[in-house]
Amino acid sequence: MNHYHKIIKSSFFSLLALVLIFSISACSKKVRFENSSVVPAAEGKVKISKNDNGNYQLDFNIVNLAEPSKLTPSKKYYVVWMETKENGLKNLGQLKSSSGYFSSLLKAEMRAITPYKPIKVFITAENDPIVENPGNVIFSTSKF
Repeated sequence: MNHYHKIIKSSFFSLLALVLIFSISACSKKVRFENSSVVPAAEGKVKISKNDNGNYQLDFNIVNLAEPSKLTPSKKYYVVWMETKENGLKNLGQLKSSSGYFSSLLKAEMRAITPYKPIKVFITAENDPIVENPGNVIFSTSKF
C-alpha cells in the first residue's frame, strides 16, 4: 500500500507539472515578421504573452536586419511600434543590438511591456527614436 501511494503521488505531481507547462505555453503566441522588400534578408519573430500583472509582454528577436544607416534614405534608428484595437499606434522604443549597435550578425532583441493588447507589430527607420507617428514601415507582422 505504501509503494502504491508513492506511485500515485508521483503520477499526480507529474501530471500537475504537465498541466502547468501546457497552461504557460498556451498563454503565449509567437508571430513571425513577414518578408520585407526593404530589408529582404531580415527575419524576426515576437512572442506575446501576459505577465503576472495582466500586462502584455512582447519579446522581439530579429536577425539579419541591415543597419539603418545603410537604408535609402539613410536613417539613424529602428523604432518598434504596435497597433492596438482600442488605443491606436504605440511607440514601444528603439531597437538596439545587445552591444548597442548592430554587430556583424545583425542581431537584436527587445522586450516591451504594455497594458494594451497588440494586434500587429512593426518596425520603422527614423532619425529620432522618440517620434509620435511612424515613418515608412520596413518590417511588419500581419494582424494577429
